[in-house]
This record gives sequence, C-alpha cells and structure tokens, in this order.
Amino acid sequence: MTDSNLIYHGSEWDFNTLGRVYDAVESIAIGELGLDVYPNQIEVITSEQMLDAYASVGMPMMYSHWSFGKHFAREELLYRKGATALAYELVINSNPCVSYVMEENTVTMQTLVIAHAAFGHNHFFKNNHLFRQWTRADRVLDDLAYAKQFVAKCEESHGLHAVESVLDAAHALMGCGISRYAPKRSARASDGEAKAEARRSHAEATYNDLYRTLPARPSTASPDAGRVEADHNALRLPQENVLMFLAEHAPKLMEWQRELLRIVHRSAQYFYPQRQTKMMNEGCATFVHYQIMNRLYDTHQIDDGSMLEFLHSHSSVVRQLNFDDRRYSGLNPYAIGFAMMQDIQRICEQPDKEDRDWFPEIAGNGDAMGTLKQAWAEYRDESFVLQFLSPRLIRQMHLFTVGDRGDSSFMSVDAIHDESGYRDIRRCLASQYDSSKNDPDIEVTEADLSGSRRLVLTHRVRGRRVLAKDECNRVLCHVANLWGYRVRLVETDAETGATLNEYDVVAIP
Repeated sequence: MTDSNLIYHGSEWDFNTLGRVYDAVESIAIGELGLDVYPNQIEVITSEQMLDAYASVGMPMMYSHWSFGKHFAREELLYRKGATALAYELVINSNPCVSYVMEENTVTMQTLVIAHAAFGHNHFFKNNHLFRQWTRADRVLDDLAYAKQFVAKCEESHGLHAVESVLDAAHALMGCGISRYAPKRSARASDGEAKAEARRSHAEATYNDLYRTLPARPSTASPDAGRVEADHNALRLPQENVLMFLAEHAPKLMEWQRELLRIVHRSAQYFYPQRQTKMMNEGCATFVHYQIMNRLYDTHQIDDGSMLEFLHSHSSVVRQLNFDDRRYSGLNPYAIGFAMMQDIQRICEQPDKEDRDWFPEIAGNGDAMGTLKQAWAEYRDESFVLQFLSPRLIRQMHLFTVGDRGDSSFMSVDAIHDESGYRDIRRCLASQYDSSKNDPDIEVTEADLSGSRRLVLTHRVRGRRVLAKDECNRVLCHVANLWGYRVRLVETDAETGATLNEYDVVAIP
C-alpha cells in the first residue's frame, strides 16, 4: 500500500481532512453505488450538545420542555459514569439533510459517520415511500425553528406553567396524534374555483322545477337525534387523530393552545414513518457504510489501522446479544437489518437451490444494488421481513417462535426450522414490526358540542389487550382538561363488539 493514495493519516482531523473524506465517500456513494440523496449539511458538535440533542428526542432544534431537561440530566449522569455511550451521529430527515458529528470522533469514525448518515440514511429518507408520503423534507427545518420560536413566545406571554401544562397533555397524547392515512395534497385555489364552477353548471343543466312541488316526507327522527347526527357529520366522526380533533374542536381552548397541539401533532407525524422503518433504515445505512469503508480500503485510501478501527466499531454496532444476556432488550435493528441486506446481496449474486425456490424473482439476477434500492423505496419493516427473510438467515440467527398462553402453565415451541416453520417465523416476526397491530386503536366517536359537551372515545380491543387502568385514567385526565368537559372512554372487543371497560373523567376546573 502506498501512502500517496491515503486520504488521511493517524486519528486527528481538521476541516481540510474532513473535506477530503467527504469527497472520497461521495465519489463511491454516488459514482459507484448510485445513491440518490438530498444535498448534505455536516455540523460538528460537542458531546454535551449531542447529549442535549439526545434528550430532545434526537432533534437538536426542538422547543424547550421540562421533560427534555430531566432526560438530559439522566443521560449525562449515565454518560459520565461510563454506564452508557453516545451515538456517533444524529441525522435529520430534511432538505438539505443535516448530519451532526461529534468533534471527539477520530477521523476514521467521522468517515464512518458520513458514509452512514450523510449517504445511507439520506438515501433512505429521500426514496422510501413512507417518508415521501408523510413528511415534507423541505419544511422540517422551518417547522422546527417555528415551533421553538412559538413556544418561547407563548412562555413569555402566558407563563411557563400554562405552556407546560398544555405540552404535558399533548405529549401524553402523541400516540393518538397521528393521521395513519397518507395526507391529501392541498389543492390550489384555482382548482377549487374550477370544481365549484363545474358543480354549478351541472346543477343548472339538470335542474327540474317539478321536484320543488313534491310534498315533503314527514320526519320520524327526534329533534335531538337530528342534531346529534348533524354534529357527527360536521365533525366527520369517527376521527382517529384525537390530538388534532382537540386542536380543531375543543370548546374552551385559546388559539395559542390549539397551535401548541398542532406543533406536537407535526412532531408525532414526523416520527411516524421512522417507527415503521427503524430496522430497514438502520440496515440500509449500515450496509452503505460497510460497502463504502471496504471500498476505501480496497482502493488504498485508508490504511490497515483505520480498517481495524472501523471493523471494531462496526462489529459492536451489529452485535446481537443472546436472549439470556443481562443487556438483552430484543432484536438489534442494526443486526437484523444489516444481515438481511447482506443476505439479499448473496441471493442476487450467489444463490443456492433453496434461494431459487423461495425467491425466484431476484435469485441470481446479478443486480444486488438495484434490488436493494427497490426494496428500500417500496417496503416498510413489516412487509420487508415478510418478503425477504430467508430460511438460511432464520437458521443463522437461531430464530424460532415460542407460544406463551394465559391458559397454560407451560411455554411451547410453535415453529421450528422446517418448511411451514420458516413461514410461521416470518409472519410472527413481521407482526412485531406492524404498528397497526401494536398501537391501541382509539377514535373519537361522539362529541356533543351544543348539549352536554361530552366527548366519547372508543378503543377497539384486539387480542383482549386492554389499556392499563392507572395510565388510562391519567391520560384521560389530560384529554378532559384539553376538552374542558366530561370525557368517556369505552373499550369494546374488536370482533364481538362487547363492552369490556368504561372510564369516565371530568375536567379539573
């Protein structure tokens, strides 16, 4: 290996070195791997700033709230005691894509981080259909800046306690502040006028004065029933987004309080696609940095020492702990994501008979990057596992399903490594990534705006998994305080419709 090709020496770095590293990584990511990314913005921050970003749900530009300070104190104590380590990077899904790197990183670690975040995550953000549908990358930074400024202004005008009480309630309802259907693109004003003109022309063309002379049918519904139905139609009930319903229709909220709820709703909406693609997103970024770092080494742009340092960090990231390890907390998304990406590459380039039987569309097609880029664009974690988890990887990762039923004192192994077992394991693992099955299905089903002002929420219970009583009552108190009147929550069985539990909470005056 000749030193003339090396883009850096040793572990120290300056901004000129960082520029050379970025150019080398970009050349491979764009020129050889064919990634499609937003323009990059790299920002160097200290470990304390990284801790602060950690505490603010990973958003360095987040508005202030007491819970972020509490989280910061805990993370800082753990970090100072050596009980936890910091992430090497943070990245925001925005256009331009903002990647934060720590100034304490060595130059090899900065190279890894740029490859991982600025090109791996960046490509996934720009191309995955969930991010394209649910987030507006060109507005994210403006929304964050606006939220921070608006919350600070409200604290000055209305007091810290008043603002935090609204944010506390809104944060408690973030899980119910998501619109799970892709938002409609707002129509231009000229389109609306054209539609109105078309409707008016159609009404004039089909008008018949004879219908005006027909006697009206006597109404059998009570006046109250008619009023309730009119309210439901006006409010478009049922509504799944409880937070936005309160922001639009809560009778007693001031306009600044409604705007705070909308801000929290936008934050919840920003994280919605990330929750559904955590494993794929990390697997994509890890696969990309692994390819780029190996390519840098193969072309003699980094030396043996840098490669060994990279491999040490990489193997730590993709390590999967055993189930009986004290630190075990489930499947590592980096480990299974990276393993699946490598497995797809193997199936495309070096398939065996089993691969050809299970994946006839991609086995041996010789276009691993094309197949992966298509998967990164069109799938989420649940569908990705269901489509691409191979029997070989199931065997390598020792995956099987265990049944734990309430009516039995024993656990049973329900699926092993055979033809039907592989399919059961895929379905079982995929369901763990399906947020629609794991999040409680709660909707606003009734709202009386002109009578008792009572609000009714309905939770359709799946698999008899009811809400925890204490937490349910605490969250309902927040709902009642925002609504201003009595709130009722009914839990019904999703299959039979039978009522399982009822909660009733009044607002604190």
